[in-house]
Amino acid sequence: MQNNNKKNQKDLERIEQIAELMDSKFKIPGTNFTFGLDPLLGLIPVVGDMASMSISALTILAAARSGAGTLILLKMIGNFVVDALVGAIPFLGDIFDFVFKANRRNVRLLRQYYQEDRHTGSATPVLAVVMLVLISVLCLIAFLLYHVLVWINAAFMAL
Repeated sequence: MQNNNKKNQKDLERIEQIAELMDSKFKIPGTNFTFGLDPLLGLIPVVGDMASMSISALTILAAARSGAGTLILLKMIGNFVVDALVGAIPFLGDIFDFVFKANRRNVRLLRQYYQEDRHTGSATPVLAVVMLVLISVLCLIAFLLYHVLVWINAAFMAL
């Protein structure tokens, strides 16, 4: 068990180094505000966002390989998805990347998981709720789309 703790600590340190580089390596002089390569890469259309997302995905993969549980991985993926979706919006996403710092959030979650034994357990109930919400949203979108198409069809038939 002691050997596993050392491996987890080493994995956590490696992920922390990547997170620092991506989210908080540089500091604006005279302030406490830090930023990393993530928002800078986001300024490069498409390629920068893809590179940033790839690095973030690799940290989640490293956490999974080191034995992180499904609940912690689900929370980390949630941070990743929020960062990727909002970060992909031109200009607003670039500003968001300076503030959100998904990699630092994921390191905090991992530290709590490994050192404080938090965020443990199965993600099955969470996944079930997420799937139910997604299916409901898709049904609502399909319903609204159907009614919009019926309305458009009726408008054209009246011409």
